Amino acid sequence: MIKIGMLIADRYEVLEKVGTGGMSDVYKAKDHRLNRMVAVKVLKQEFSENASFVSKFRVEAQAAAGLMHPNIVNVYDVGEEKGNHFIIMELVNGITLKRYIEKKERLTPREAVTVAIQVAMGLAAAHRNHIIHRDIKPQNIIISKEGKVKVTDFGIAKASTSNTITSNVMGSVHYTSPEQARGGFSDEKSDVYSLGVTLYEMLTGNVPYEGDTTVAIALQHIQDPFPSPREKVPDLPYSVEQIVLKCCEKSPDRRYQTMDELASDLRRSLNDPDGDFVRRIGEENLAETRAMTSREREEIRKRSSQTAGAAAAGTAGAAAMTADGKTEMEAGQGQKRPAGAGADVRPADKETGAVSGPENTDRENASGRPSSQDPLFHPKDKNDEDQELEIEEKRLDRLVQILSVLAVITVIVVFILVLHNRAASSAKKDEEAAAAQTPVEESQPEEAVQEEAPEQQQQQVSNTVAMPRVVGLTAREAQEAIERAGLRWEIIYDISDLYDEGIVMAANAAEGQMVQRGATVTITVVRVDRVMVPEVVDHSREEAENILQELGLFPAVQEVYSDEVNAGYVEGQDPEADTEVPAGSEITLYVSIGPDLSGLIQVPNILGLSEQEAATALLQAGLVPGEAVVTDTSGRYAPDTVIGQSIPRGDYVEEGTQVDMEISGTASYSYSARIEAPRRSEDPDYQEGTAVTLVIVTDDGETILNKTTTEFPYPVSFTGISCEKGTLYMNYTNIVREDPQTGISSDEDEAAEYGIPMEITRELTFTNE
Repeated sequence: MIKIGMLIADRYEVLEKVGTGGMSDVYKAKDHRLNRMVAVKVLKQEFSENASFVSKFRVEAQAAAGLMHPNIVNVYDVGEEKGNHFIIMELVNGITLKRYIEKKERLTPREAVTVAIQVAMGLAAAHRNHIIHRDIKPQNIIISKEGKVKVTDFGIAKASTSNTITSNVMGSVHYTSPEQARGGFSDEKSDVYSLGVTLYEMLTGNVPYEGDTTVAIALQHIQDPFPSPREKVPDLPYSVEQIVLKCCEKSPDRRYQTMDELASDLRRSLNDPDGDFVRRIGEENLAETRAMTSREREEIRKRSSQTAGAAAAGTAGAAAMTADGKTEMEAGQGQKRPAGAGADVRPADKETGAVSGPENTDRENASGRPSSQDPLFHPKDKNDEDQELEIEEKRLDRLVQILSVLAVITVIVVFILVLHNRAASSAKKDEEAAAAQTPVEESQPEEAVQEEAPEQQQQQVSNTVAMPRVVGLTAREAQEAIERAGLRWEIIYDISDLYDEGIVMAANAAEGQMVQRGATVTITVVRVDRVMVPEVVDHSREEAENILQELGLFPAVQEVYSDEVNAGYVEGQDPEADTEVPAGSEITLYVSIGPDLSGLIQVPNILGLSEQEAATALLQAGLVPGEAVVTDTSGRYAPDTVIGQSIPRGDYVEEGTQVDMEISGTASYSYSARIEAPRRSEDPDYQEGTAVTLVIVTDDGETILNKTTTEFPYPVSFTGISCEKGTLYMNYTNIVREDPQTGISSDEDEAAEYGIPMEITRELTFTNE
């Protein structure tokens, strides 16, 4: 049982579960030995308990670990711990193609073709290493955040198909090839079919066949015509439609024979969407004889070297002794064998060494597998599927042995015939030399005319020449070789991933093939479509990728730190703009992720804190509190509140950096004025020279002036006032003289004199300092 935090193989620390599938659970983990993040795929319990599956899984996963390609999820390690069988894989930060299709509903033709090219390139690398995936589907294709497409689940895919696992078939049956649905032999062309179905789903948003059961869907793959994607997407380019239909032919021989061929047509469709360049093979052409290419001959040489030991064993096996002391071949001479008996050779008994003879045809069912009545069928002894696989392997081994013997015999017969023909030709020349010394009659019997036929045949042979080797040579070298052989030449051009520009990639006559002297040979020379790299610096990453993809170029993103360019924008590119490169080239985009913040400390937000609280926050963050300066006494903020910091919050600085603060203080006001004497409107009886007491009181009760004066205007100036407003009080006494009898003001000496106290107030507004 895998738990978060546990250490696998004393190396991989499980951090979190990131996904689950039909056969495995996937966890994110840290490789402490190499200090990198990895993905750990752990087989589910029901598969871990199947010894046969685990064995096949380990072998295939170890083989996949040898694959290193940008479009394949790399396998780093395979192991087992406490009953948990796991593989350590590259951690790809992205989403599956299935999820991507669901989000976009369907992809544009150019986007779908671009994805398919990268998948084909990854599978081509696997096929060159003799690894077949057998479970290509959108769920096993991952698109990283950098736009790189990667194929995953090589080991599980092949182990599961070879072990006849059915618990996760529903997800795969939509993409299975007809031969896989029949339970037959599957090879590279099965992956081509599955990739074609995946391309169909990318273009249309749906799988080609639907059904209630896996059996119903599998039967459609076997029997029903493959639907054209144009039925759902009428504006689909013609070449893309033809590529899908060729990938998904029922017969493997009518599909693309290699992933390289498929990738070549996909690239061509980007430049010529409506071109009629996809060559589809009709049923009537499947049996046509054709010349093998040099690549096919090389593949045969490799396979023949691997089966050389089997051929030797086949010679020994063909001479296995029967019970009466004769070899099996001797025992078979002079006897009539049933039709097909030669193909039903039974393996020798492991204990007695005897070779069993032909069996009744009812021992095999319609699928060619042994029935329950077959003596080799032992359901009680071992797993049915392992038993069937062992029987099939033995039959194939015996068939290889027989074919090897027949091949040796054929070579010997051909060699004898060649020697015989040469001897007959030599004797014929001697007879002609002798006949030349005798007169030639005007009329010759019919027999003499017939004897000239071999001479005419020899003359025709002399008019043919062997096609020289041209594939792999430069165009000039190939032309010279063809001319030396007495042939003519013409050149056509095509693109290729296997050869460099200017190299001959194919010819219409195979090396060694006899060609009429003077005939014209067509050679295909590699050309590379070139594209001018555009300027994408300062574009956003998404804009740059779209620009490159529109031109048939493949963006590869590398994230870099930058102090000048905003995160998410392109800081640089390689190759640079205005550089001419082959179409399909990879253009590296250096995308900014902002400045390098490793080892730096993020400045906290101290605004609104008191000076003491701010100092504590800075110290806890590893920074030094700096000078605190009062910069605002407006009263808008509570006193002793941090209203500014020298380094903005969120910035990254080195540890120990000093951060200064701006503090709000108590509001401070000032008042400067020349106080005027009481105005006539304030007091009509005020007499100049009257002593007036001036008192100024602030609104918070503080008296800042208390003076008596007779001179006006009276100048005052105050600072440090604690509030904004105040009141001026002017207190004095008016002296009044009245006639005692009339009560009217009078200046007569006998007038009565008395004083009237007066108070005048004026509202003051102070100036903020």
